[in-house]
Amino acid sequence: MSELRLLRPGDEAALDAFLARHADTSMFLRSNVRSAGLTDRGQPMQATYVAALEGGRITGVAAHCWNGMVLVQAPEGSHAAAVAREAVRRSGRTVTGFSGPWRQVVAAREALALDAAPTAKNSRDELYVLDLARLVVPPELASGALRCRHPVAGELELLVDWRVRFAVEALGATDGPDLRQASTDDVRLQHERGTDWLLLAGAAPVSYSVFNAMLPDVVQIGGVWTPPEFRGRGYARSVVAGALLAARKQGVDRVPRAGVPDRRGLRSRPTGAVGHGANVGSAPCCRARCRKSARACCCGRRLLETRRS
Repeated sequence: MSELRLLRPGDEAALDAFLARHADTSMFLRSNVRSAGLTDRGQPMQATYVAALEGGRITGVAAHCWNGMVLVQAPEGSHAAAVAREAVRRSGRTVTGFSGPWRQVVAAREALALDAAPTAKNSRDELYVLDLARLVVPPELASGALRCRHPVAGELELLVDWRVRFAVEALGATDGPDLRQASTDDVRLQHERGTDWLLLAGAAPVSYSVFNAMLPDVVQIGGVWTPPEFRGRGYARSVVAGALLAARKQGVDRVPRAGVPDRRGLRSRPTGAVGHGANVGSAPCCRARCRKSARACCCGRRLLETRRS
């Protein structure tokens, strides 16, 4: 018989031992715990973690994060539904989206009665793992015609603008003051963590990417953005390759990546599909950070809201 338990400081080793057995689909969970621990005060990278245990052994976990995302890794039985429901109940936060193995995300959404809620993104992606020993460096990057480095402070405002445009184009967000503030917070957080990368052609910034999850031997790429006026020149694959070259020098050798393998993108051969991942985001609101407790946003759209009156 399984039991559900709120994880607390001191449980990190047991949790990581479980997640390491499902490493390629647990990047966000492992990276966030490593970065922020198991305390939840609503700060960036923090979450409320609930685990299913059988005989004292963790067999599933869900985390309801500071930003509303529900992360799940619970491959056995009906644990995905149970841990997701309990994590959301304990956190008291609005659900803004889900991420994890496909079937587990489907189970978690159904358990929270959110399977019919409108979404801005609802994708089932093949998950591939790239071997960095086989990374092919784009010639322009290898020659020095393009350079990849961490941004400097004076470039962050430009990157905020890019982040806003990325959110509108790729995530279906609505432009406005709240989105700009959220984008500012995100850019600053990535910069403070040293996970942001900027590509330059000469002195001109032309593309941007981040590591949205990091471990000593694995990183995960996200938020790749090239402004429309610079597209079609291979800048996206160069900023990704430049970031991965730097990571490889620090001992990273694997990169989980969702989507169809695109050798014009990362220019590295995938080792093969290792599973299916799901990413589900709430429908765009007229305010990027709507905090209304009702099931409808200020604009009338239904939120992925789980609080009960």
